[in-house]
Amino acid sequence: MNAPQLPLQVHGLDLSYFTGKLEMYLRNKGIAYDLIEMDTGDFKRCGLLTGVAQMPQVKWCEGQWLSDTTLIIEFLEKQFTETTITLNDPALQFMAELIEDFGDEWLWRPALYYRWAKTRDAKLMGDRLAAGMMRDIPAPHFVRRFAITNRQKMHFLRRDGVNRQTAKRIEEHYLESLAAIEDLLKENPFLLGQRPTLADYGLLGPMFRHFFCDPTPAMIMRTEAPAVHEWVARMWNLKLQRLDCALMPTDLPAKASKILQLIMEDFLPYMQANESAWQANQRSCSFQSKGIEFEVPVNPYRVWRFQRARLRYAQLTPADQSRIHGWAPGLQDLLQQPIERLISTKISTLPIHAAVQKNFVGRQWQ
Repeated sequence: MNAPQLPLQVHGLDLSYFTGKLEMYLRNKGIAYDLIEMDTGDFKRCGLLTGVAQMPQVKWCEGQWLSDTTLIIEFLEKQFTETTITLNDPALQFMAELIEDFGDEWLWRPALYYRWAKTRDAKLMGDRLAAGMMRDIPAPHFVRRFAITNRQKMHFLRRDGVNRQTAKRIEEHYLESLAAIEDLLKENPFLLGQRPTLADYGLLGPMFRHFFCDPTPAMIMRTEAPAVHEWVARMWNLKLQRLDCALMPTDLPAKASKILQLIMEDFLPYMQANESAWQANQRSCSFQSKGIEFEVPVNPYRVWRFQRARLRYAQLTPADQSRIHGWAPGLQDLLQQPIERLISTKISTLPIHAAVQKNFVGRQWQ
């Protein structure tokens, strides 16, 4: 394995969901990096190198790149073992990974909804993307802003099933998530205890660059969940080495019941519906949330995430599975369902295992 070129070159945007998640981790670990602000040309170049058009993309060393924040963090945890966020307890680590899945793949919808459905937010973010990501497009600023704003609304609102009924439920998803995280932070500085875990970084994806920074959800966060607001700022300023003497979590907090309820009642049933539609070669999937019907595009990447979670659950010992059942009765029924057709896991030709699969539909920039 070749040594990394430090500081790492992180290609992304300072308003990006997943760039923010990775930056938070790198800052906390003390891993030096430079943020290379993408324009459309760099976005395409990185996509050609890694096989997927998404951000962030990380240059590791000559000819080697990392992509997908979940896989990047797993990889870096093995390379920089000091100040780890990985738990030695397999059952608890699995729950942290499940919460990360929830942050990455469920809160994505309300995060993009607030950014592009609210007039003030859309105007601000359209202006920032026109001046940043689209700075290499030879057109007047107002033309770039109009084009990017309409493009984002098409992808993340109209094509993602947002209408009058679903919009109300999406706003409730945000409020419910804030309440669940606020509950966890009443007793501990971090979600699972005295040290951050993967659960914190998974939820910081949406909570930092979207809900904490975009005007409308930020006002809601300050009003409804001040402990969440404080946690986001504390995490941005954190150095993990300061917590070397703090004990790792050894049990799931009782206050985790609210977030587990959201995962079991909304998130995993959606992931089931998405996989079932993919298995049937459908282009869209339907699911219900509190009686509200959603019709959204099938997402192959989320098929992989759901299958990955179930395969990891199956690899746990019966004792660890029993502990998970004790924390979340009924969760095992959602995780033990058979996999009819495993999504292709052909790894790209890049020499780093953390590169995302070439055949996946990657997340687009937001």
